[in-house]
Amino acid sequence: MSAAKKWRDLSVVELEETYVTLSKDLFHIKNEVKYMQKIEQLHKLKSIKRDRARVLTVLREKTQMKEI
Repeated sequence: MSAAKKWRDLSVVELEETYVTLSKDLFHIKNEVKYMQKIEQLHKLKSIKRDRARVLTVLREKTQMKEI
């Protein structure tokens, strides 16, 4: 199963909500690392960034399919 498979099953609204949630999570983790010197969640940054990119890719694919 591809990494983006679970994102392709979601609707556009759900994808947008997921993107917002991932963006908030990324912001909070970056702040914890930067200001509170917490490095416990540092490994999550990479996975959250990749998930955000996957969500944006699927959103773009779905909007292009509607235009055609």
